[in-house]
Amino acid sequence: MCHVFAGQSPSNYAFETRSVRLMGRPTSVRLESKFWVVLEQLADTQDMPMAKFLSALYEEASEIHGEVSNFASLLRCCCINFLDPAFDHRQLAKEAQEARTKMDSVAAE
Repeated sequence: MCHVFAGQSPSNYAFETRSVRLMGRPTSVRLESKFWVVLEQLADTQDMPMAKFLSALYEEASEIHGEVSNFASLLRCCCINFLDPAFDHRQLAKEAQEARTKMDSVAAE
């Protein structure tokens, strides 16, 4: 039963640490390699480079919750939500378009 999961390549769950800047502060995030693959897809849907996506997500979560106590766990849950068949990808695309429009208008000023 579990062979399909247990037999997967260890490279999927090997840890990968990436250096990022969150709210101007350098830090590192350690996730399993497979999560980085999904985060790249998620950042692509937002038309953002990974660094900008991570920074924007951290800033928004900080604004909403006051702090981000475990950013790596937040990222893992984002990946799970993104891959959930019930996830509203249209809403995500709409929010991304609104953010791009807002950035374009700020850049034009």
